[in-house]
Amino acid sequence: MRRVRGPAAALAAALLLAGCAPSVDPIERLGKKAAEGVRPHRPAPAQPYRHWGLTEPLARPPVPAAHPLGVHPGGRTLPPVVDHVPTRDRVVFLTYDDGAERDPRFVSMVRELRLPVSMFLTDSVAGPGYGHFARLHAAGAGLQNHTLDHRALAGLPYAGQRAEICGQQDRLRSRLGVRPRLFRPPYGTYDTTTLRAAADCGISSVVLWRAAMTPTDLVYRRGPHHLRPGDIVLVGPDEATGPSLRERTARVLRRVQQRGLTVGRLEDYLN
Repeated sequence: MRRVRGPAAALAAALLLAGCAPSVDPIERLGKKAAEGVRPHRPAPAQPYRHWGLTEPLARPPVPAAHPLGVHPGGRTLPPVVDHVPTRDRVVFLTYDDGAERDPRFVSMVRELRLPVSMFLTDSVAGPGYGHFARLHAAGAGLQNHTLDHRALAGLPYAGQRAEICGQQDRLRSRLGVRPRLFRPPYGTYDTTTLRAAADCGISSVVLWRAAMTPTDLVYRRGPHHLRPGDIVLVGPDEATGPSLRERTARVLRRVQQRGLTVGRLEDYLN
């Protein structure tokens, strides 16, 4: 074999040395970052409300006044049960149950619209994906209690109800660093024992809903069939098929704007 000398030999040596160093393709590097949970930065659109299906931006909610706890007729302080907040502020409140739907784009929607949503989480449903709800919390979402296992509570003994509520309080604190003050009983059913157990677990308000977003449109549990200031809205139910969580949220937001309302932060109104 003839030996290569001069500039050719120097070039060959340089290529050989370069080949010894690890070479990472830019696409491969991007894939590794995605696998490690680091997404490339995507700048928010100039008009995010259009990006999410709205024709105008959401109005900023006013600064609310505090609301006191309810008092049981027997004198024992129990959390009030609310599906509507008495307020003159032209706001409604968007709430979500369980935690089955974990769409990363919904996190972007909440962040870009600065949307003050409240997530009522069930450990047996949301538990495998608490990282998703940590990202939602960082984007501004409130994280609240919806029991450990989504059992219907009414009629259960005190110890069982307390275990469901307090157990989820402890789980959310250990996994997400939050200690909820709001609680939604599964299926919206409860009894006096539920209120006692909730109070003993540090709950200040039991939250139901007056309106719910179905796959087709808003339906109302009571009162007029249109949104009013102070209404608590359940954006659901979780559906395996049909409109996505983002689309159901956008539909609610369009109804909210049609009524001349905006979205407030429920946690600011229920202390």
